[in-house]
Amino acid sequence: MSNPAPPKISIPAALLPSDGRFGSGPSKIRDAQIDALVAAGKNILGTSHRQAPVKNLLGSVREQLHQLFSLPNNWEVVFGNGGASMFWDAAAFGLIDKRSEHLVFGEFSSKFADAARKAPHLQEPVVVDAAPGTIAEVELADVDTYCFTHNETSTGAAMPLVRPTTPQDAIVVVDATSAAGGMAWSTSEVDVYYFSPQKGFGSEGGTWIALCSPRAVQRINQIAATKRWCPTSLDLSVALENSRANQTYNTPSISTFVMLNNQLKWMLENGGLDWCVQRTTQSSQHLYNWATRQSFAAPFVHNPAYRSPVVGTVDIDGFDANTINAVLRDNGIVDTDSYRKLGRNQLRVSMFPSVEPTDIQQLTKCIDYIVEQLS
Repeated sequence: MSNPAPPKISIPAALLPSDGRFGSGPSKIRDAQIDALVAAGKNILGTSHRQAPVKNLLGSVREQLHQLFSLPNNWEVVFGNGGASMFWDAAAFGLIDKRSEHLVFGEFSSKFADAARKAPHLQEPVVVDAAPGTIAEVELADVDTYCFTHNETSTGAAMPLVRPTTPQDAIVVVDATSAAGGMAWSTSEVDVYYFSPQKGFGSEGGTWIALCSPRAVQRINQIAATKRWCPTSLDLSVALENSRANQTYNTPSISTFVMLNNQLKWMLENGGLDWCVQRTTQSSQHLYNWATRQSFAAPFVHNPAYRSPVVGTVDIDGFDANTINAVLRDNGIVDTDSYRKLGRNQLRVSMFPSVEPTDIQQLTKCIDYIVEQLS
């Protein structure tokens, strides 16, 4: 049986946001990024990725990522094809030596744990589970790799990044796919900070980027020296070698790097990571304050310290969230649906740097208007 059609509710133009894209990935792409893509069509798109124009583009991305995250000079920016999910497999081959610990508090953190569990050459991982809407906490264990998730895109819960005290030679690997560019972190607490650029950087998927400390590079080279079998496309030592030459092992999506390069330039010109975090903080504070005030809404993440500044989840009571989402979509406001496997009556709103904080304010006005019409 098909779902009933949503009620026809026309939201007044004065309440509508300037841009109606609030998806948690793929996310809003700024007009300037599209303009950059069009301009690249004249001399970069459709050309060899082994030649200077494309290599210079990747070099620019590497340099700007160093600036944005204030990386020490001895950190490496490593590129690979396939997205963050592909990086989980690469890490199982080239970062985890024998045994890892995974903090699982949502869909994406669980997938990395599954990848490590299924790898026949690794020992059974330590998996620390926590309920969606909360965060998992470290259990010190005899492992060589701790695997964290800075921001759980599926639940809107974010965890602080703190290096475990033991073992001292363990590396810390962080999934930052929805956090990168919108949340602060310290290189002293992390060895690998990896992400794909279709969320906070407003680009396309299908690429992974890993920011690697010297400890991580040492681990990559140490495992590669053991000659442990690894598909070449997942070999982090191969990715590292190619990235140092401003290229990828196999053909990348050049358009992804064009839009990413433009986004990084925009971020840096406006004040860098501090400015980006100020924007996401402003947006998220408004969303959570609004949800707390409303009788029909509440932040899904109960502990304010763990509420994500980049992906906000709001439970709805007394009204069907799917109906609210459908009415929003009919009015040009899209991708506010909750994560499908979470199965909750809720809204999920991205607040990445590209999203104007004033548009978050307008979005909440639209939701209030819909609820008033449904009452």
